[in-house]
Amino acid sequence: MIATNNLPDGPNMPEFLRRMKLVFQPLEYVENFAKSYGDKFTLKNQSGNHIVYFSHPQALEEIFTADSSKLYGGGGNGILRFLVGDNSVLLLDGERHQRQRQLLAPPFHGDRMRAYGETIRNITHQVSDEWNPGKPFNIRSSMQEITLCAILQVVFGLDEGENFEQLRRSLTSLLEFIGSPLMSASLFFQFLRKDFGRWSPWNHVLRLLKEIDDLIYALIRERRAETGKNRQDILSLLMSARYEDGEPMSDVELRDELMTLLTAGHETTASALTWAFYWVDHLPEVREKLLQELDSVGVNAEPNVIAKLPYLTAVCQETLRIYPILMSGFIRIVKSPIEIMGYQLPVGTRIVPSIYLAHHREEVYPQSKEFKPERFLERQFSPYEFFPFGGGNRRCIGMAFALYEMKLVLATILSRYQVSRPDKRPVRPVRRGLTLATPSGMQMVATPLMSRVSTGVMV
Repeated sequence: MIATNNLPDGPNMPEFLRRMKLVFQPLEYVENFAKSYGDKFTLKNQSGNHIVYFSHPQALEEIFTADSSKLYGGGGNGILRFLVGDNSVLLLDGERHQRQRQLLAPPFHGDRMRAYGETIRNITHQVSDEWNPGKPFNIRSSMQEITLCAILQVVFGLDEGENFEQLRRSLTSLLEFIGSPLMSASLFFQFLRKDFGRWSPWNHVLRLLKEIDDLIYALIRERRAETGKNRQDILSLLMSARYEDGEPMSDVELRDELMTLLTAGHETTASALTWAFYWVDHLPEVREKLLQELDSVGVNAEPNVIAKLPYLTAVCQETLRIYPILMSGFIRIVKSPIEIMGYQLPVGTRIVPSIYLAHHREEVYPQSKEFKPERFLERQFSPYEFFPFGGGNRRCIGMAFALYEMKLVLATILSRYQVSRPDKRPVRPVRRGLTLATPSGMQMVATPLMSRVSTGVMV
């Protein structure tokens, strides 16, 4: 293809109106532009650092495999700086980014991750035991409680006590507040992120962050003072890890990475699980196939056996495909001119890999608006066709853990309850902070299943 000096075509829409559409109509935002301009389009802004969306597999491969000298990977994530801090792996680039990834990745893979299976299953039992049979409950709240308790136990080594309760309350308050419509808008409009005193919304955010920071730093100090305890939680593993020069992570670096794991690994997985329960209820044939597969291994199967079940895996993958929790991968900023799909992109251009549009290419996913787990049993998709956790060197470190958690929570609950919505009308995604989520008030009802636990067979 012959390179041009022109950016792809795009809409001529005022920037303010465009952002309003992005906040309040996230699906229509990309679907309408893609319908008019195809799988690549440019959104121009007054700074001249225009935004270019790509969703063609070839373009995505060129972006994800580009040399780090061409693209900043973390620079486009500054919107999260107030939450995760300057040292978060999400915001770092180049050598510092690679260095942090090397320290953070090991606890989320292999035997260490599999050791968390019983913890996840026990937490799921504890939360679902609180449901009143036949009485509607907020499914998202339950999933948030499961994923937050799992993060606090796996990452912080906390499962009870005052620190656990305080951190759980403060984090829940912060993430609920940030997920509200007004505060979701504040992530895209900087003028809303102003502290106008104690009664202003942003002041409330800052006060909650201060509470959480105080708790995290106190916990770090407490752990540093401990001796003789062989803890296996991620905080303890990170504290004992060393960079290549032999130096440990500082308290501030630990705090920033812990906040990254808390926010990225809690809200996102809770949203994905909520969607999964929606689809399993919405399509009874999916539920029946899942129950047959779970029956084949028994309700007491080892977590690692559950995690390898093919149809359960396909249901989780299709959940993440049809409504990806993050609609786009992290923005890349061009730092030296680069060619993508024949277009020469100048320095300063913002590149957006569109996960949602890539996941709805009809030539890759026929009838893409329909929930069909079987498509993941029939073929494998490349990391440029299916990438719910982002791609390249910015792919989510916790990807394997999130999928593992999704499978265990789904299997544990579906083996014990039929979870269904009283209101069967189709649900449309809404924005929750930076993510796509079900409406916050979505109710479900849990009906216990009778089972012979001794044989692991449903009756």
